This record gives sequence, C-alpha cells and structure tokens, in this order.
Amino acid sequence: MRYNFSPAKNPRVMIIQKVYGQVINNEQKIVFEKHRFKKFIKDVVLGTIERSEIINNEIKNIETNFNLKNLDDIFKIIIQCATFEFLYKPSLSKKIIIKEYLNVSNFFLNSSQTKYLNAILDNLAKNLKK
Repeated sequence: MRYNFSPAKNPRVMIIQKVYGQVINNEQKIVFEKHRFKKFIKDVVLGTIERSEIINNEIKNIETNFNLKNLDDIFKIIIQCATFEFLYKPSLSKKIIIKEYLNVSNFFLNSSQTKYLNAILDNLAKNLKK
C-alpha cells in the first residue's frame, strides 16, 4: 500500500499511537476518527488490546534468540500489533505486514532498532506459520 498522506494519517501509525495511549492510560476512551481505513484501524487496535495475553504468549513462545524484556513500550507495541495481524488477518501477506510496520517504525525508533525489529518480525512470521 502506498500512502499519499501525512505519516500521522498512516493507518499503522494511528494503530501504534492508539495502543500506546491505552498502555499509558487505560482509563482513556479510544476515539476512532473518520478515516478510509477506520474499520481496519479499529479491528487491529481493539484486537491487540483484547488479545494481548494471547499475543504476548505467542511472542514469548518464539522469543528464543531475542530479549524483549528490556525493550521500550513503543517497540513492544509495534511487535504486538504486527503479531495480531499475523494471527488474525490471514488475508494480509506477512511480508506486507512486516514492510508496513518497518516503514512506520522510522517515526518511533532509530535505525538500529528498526533492524532489530525486522529480525524479530521475520522470526515471528516464520514461526507463527508452523
């Protein structure tokens, strides 16, 4: 998908921001603004939050070569959102999911973190297939 609008309107940037907002303040009501991908954004945000225990268990099961305990919240949220899509959006290509999250990770992470994220997402995608 190519986006011809600002990064702030990118669906996955919005997803990460909304999930992060819930981590920071889970009492806050999530508002989904009008957007052409509103249903997708809402599905991923609410699904990631509602299924966080399942998602975290899947990540822990695969976490053999990576130490995720010391990562920033935003890094963990990107991994959780991508894992939700791997598990619950089977019509989307895992390669596309990885590419999209790597593209938006540049707004939240530095380049060395993005390379680490790429390795983690590749590992997750391969192992979740099994």
